[in-house]
Amino acid sequence: MSTGAVWAVVLAGSLGCYLLKLAGLSVPAAWVERPWVTRVVDFVPAALLAALVAVQAATSGDALVLDGRLAGLAVAAVALALRAPFIVVLVLAGATGAVVHVLAG
Repeated sequence: MSTGAVWAVVLAGSLGCYLLKLAGLSVPAAWVERPWVTRVVDFVPAALLAALVAVQAATSGDALVLDGRLAGLAVAAVALALRAPFIVVLVLAGATGAVVHVLAG
């Protein structure tokens, strides 16, 4: 990709982000203060983070893969459900991923 094309994409992305921010600020306050909107907005960051984690755990490039990362994610989910401390969740997930990687080759 040429330097001019890269700058065109950067500028177009910047303009799009600015316009999206402007659109968010232009929404009437009455719409934002509705109870169902505030409930939905509370869950958006968690949903986005979960989607990013799922993509990173189950894909490699363009391919869908099942490896130690997915096993580590599953163990972390169980540990979180059992209310384990965060450091324990990290250690269990890392250890599970490493063991699966060693055993699976």
